[in-house]
Amino acid sequence: MSLDRLWAGWRNAYVTGAVAGPADGSPPQSADDPAHCVFCRIAASGPPSVDTGVLWVGRTVLVVLNAYPYSSGHLMAIPLRHVGVLADLTDEESSELWAAARLGVAAQEAAYRPEGINLGANLGEAAGAGIPRHLHLHAVPRWKGDTNFMTSVADTRVLPETLTSSWERLSASWPDA
Repeated sequence: MSLDRLWAGWRNAYVTGAVAGPADGSPPQSADDPAHCVFCRIAASGPPSVDTGVLWVGRTVLVVLNAYPYSSGHLMAIPLRHVGVLADLTDEESSELWAAARLGVAAQEAAYRPEGINLGANLGEAAGAGIPRHLHLHAVPRWKGDTNFMTSVADTRVLPETLTSSWERLSASWPDA
């Protein structure tokens, strides 16, 4: 099956000039302000716990469950520092970010035995980043046939376990660093 393309060159001005703001018309909050960043609040929440979803905290990076997972065990590796651009990571942050992703994937493999894992980053809002000003990596366990009609037709995900259960499974399977 080939992918059809609909050319709409007239939309370029809209796409390149779009400015996001709150739908309610209130003044936009600064996306660069850590006080308005959910990841910064998670980073300040303390040691790993089921209540925060934090699985592991290193010197410059933490790993947390995604509160809106695509599948059970969906986690994110996040720099502790409010940084949104890959090139702005320090060498230590960059190294620990990938080490944390590696640890997270090992925990997912031990806890879930997935048939595959999606690992990646959405860099910028246009690329799908829900929190574009605070860089983060996603690790999503996958299985053949894990997308069904609910996702395709009803825009709904069916997850077989709670976030608490996911945290307990991953925490119990977390490798020694």
